[in-house]
Amino acid sequence: MCAKVFGALKSLFGKPFDGGKRMDNGSQQQHPAMNRLYEVQGEVQSLGPQVCTFSGLKNEREYRRLERELTQLLLEVDQVDTEGRADLQGARKRAAQEVEGLLRYLEENATHPSRLAIEELSREAQRLVEQGVVEPQQAGGTAEISDELVDAVQELILRLTQVKTGGRVPLRKARYRALTRLCAVQDVIEGRTRQQTLPLSEDTHVAVQRINQVMVQVSGARSQLVALLMGLSGRDSCAHLSRVLTELLVELDALDVSGNAAVRNYRKQVVEEINSLLKHLDLEGEGDDTRRYDLGQNDSIRQIEAVRGRVGQLQGEVLRHCGVGDLFRPKPELQSLLTHLDQVDTARNPCIREARRRAVLEVQAVITFLDLREALICRQPSPNEPSQHRAVWIVLGSLSDLQAQVLCFNGKQADKSYRLLEELLTKQLLALDAVDPQGDEMTKVARKQAVKFAQNILSFLDMKTDEWEY
Repeated sequence: MCAKVFGALKSLFGKPFDGGKRMDNGSQQQHPAMNRLYEVQGEVQSLGPQVCTFSGLKNEREYRRLERELTQLLLEVDQVDTEGRADLQGARKRAAQEVEGLLRYLEENATHPSRLAIEELSREAQRLVEQGVVEPQQAGGTAEISDELVDAVQELILRLTQVKTGGRVPLRKARYRALTRLCAVQDVIEGRTRQQTLPLSEDTHVAVQRINQVMVQVSGARSQLVALLMGLSGRDSCAHLSRVLTELLVELDALDVSGNAAVRNYRKQVVEEINSLLKHLDLEGEGDDTRRYDLGQNDSIRQIEAVRGRVGQLQGEVLRHCGVGDLFRPKPELQSLLTHLDQVDTARNPCIREARRRAVLEVQAVITFLDLREALICRQPSPNEPSQHRAVWIVLGSLSDLQAQVLCFNGKQADKSYRLLEELLTKQLLALDAVDPQGDEMTKVARKQAVKFAQNILSFLDMKTDEWEY
């Protein structure tokens, strides 16, 4: 991906200059000015990949280094004496454009609204974790992990997944790094509430006292890990905490439990808690592997996209058959696609989870469309059917026609066709609201289902137009 971006910059901001007078076999001496411009171009090509993958902000040391080196190159290019020669002037201009292009790209990514949104969400997560986990631990107490804290972390994760990157590698990388850390924090605090390992009485076995002491250290390490992941611990490091936890594992392994099954199981639980923390301590280099944040190359995403492609084909067939009054019924295959999606490994990556969720909704939308069409075709109302019940079915018939339009809609929210669909769906909700069941239970149930159906169509329309990307 970096090579593609840098290649795009090269094509936008200047082609490699050819040197004008250079001849093969050294038959003609290269002009000193052209030699220097070639050297500059080599330095630009060295800095290019670093610029294209830099995912930080303007106040970071790496940003200042790249900016300083690029600015120095620009000054050196400007100082090249062209002696009024057109070929040298052209080469100098192209060299300057390449450097200026990288400077612009560096600044655009560091100040991009999406990059600032990622940073603001990261700070919000820091404040949340500091108040809920770190401060109680530093005060000598034990952090009580509340449902509110867990829900708030989940909400921040969802908001991060919705940040648009426009396919830019630095923005994808920044979003991925923020997500992996926050997901790790989520796993740590949820794991704390799930495991609930209780200490044994020290009278049980001579080794229990030391295991209990280790448990206290593990509790402190958990809060320390959360602080590290969220950038709230300036003195400690992941490497130091990893060494501490590893030493605890070695010590636990060396304890003689003398065949006591209860103590052995207790030690096993503590070991599992330590291992659950250790797996999150390799995040310092997270995001450097292109396959991690460029999800277009991820195998799970490829599976999801393959399912979506097949769903699109089946949906097209369904709509074509409906257009001629027939009903194409590929429900078994659609159900099998749902099963396949359920088996896709998300690796706890929130972007992959969201991609899978959306694919599931696409499959379910086609299934519900088929179910309603089939119900409308098979419907045989009795002569004594209440008028209000018939009114609900009339609305359902309209909703089925509108859903067909929503299924094949590929526009944006600013489009006139989107606003029209939204207005028509809202009108159907108003029509359902006007239906008075008059105490008829069947009408009540039918109206409730129709309202839910209309709301689901509106939600699906919004999902199709929110420009989400993985």
